[in-house]
Amino acid sequence: MRRIWAPWRLEYVASEAEEGCFLCRALEREDDRENLLVYRGTTCAVILNRYPYSNGHLLVFPHRHVPEPRELTAEEKLESMTLLDRAIAILRETIAPHGFNVGINIGKAAGAGLETHLHTHIVPRWNGDTNYMAVIGDTRVIPQSLLDLWDRLHPLFNA
Repeated sequence: MRRIWAPWRLEYVASEAEEGCFLCRALEREDDRENLLVYRGTTCAVILNRYPYSNGHLLVFPHRHVPEPRELTAEEKLESMTLLDRAIAILRETIAPHGFNVGINIGKAAGAGLETHLHTHIVPRWNGDTNYMAVIGDTRVIPQSLLDLWDRLHPLFNA
């Protein structure tokens, strides 16, 4: 068996999970860069996924802690879709993906890691980005640090 060493993952593996909702926590805290929060809207926000499937993986979510789209107000639905569109445009401009996967996982059976706070995944994709690392090693290669990417995206969302 071959091994791929990733010592930077030790902090995540060894750390104790924080109680509560990481999205609510990010909104409550003031250091947006440290919390990877790239944009605070009126009713919704955009955050970098701390454990991304690919470079630029973003989450769009309402400020309110609700589990399903049917519980969103009309204003939240509009801002959520507007931010989704804006996020895709900004990602096209900054990291030039060839396409996107966009989705909402509702319930544990659907793959929701956080079932109680609705969020939409925006996952940039590139032609040929599925390779042996993900297929046989269950490992993803992310070529850019999250803080580097935050530094690029934050000014564009807040312009």
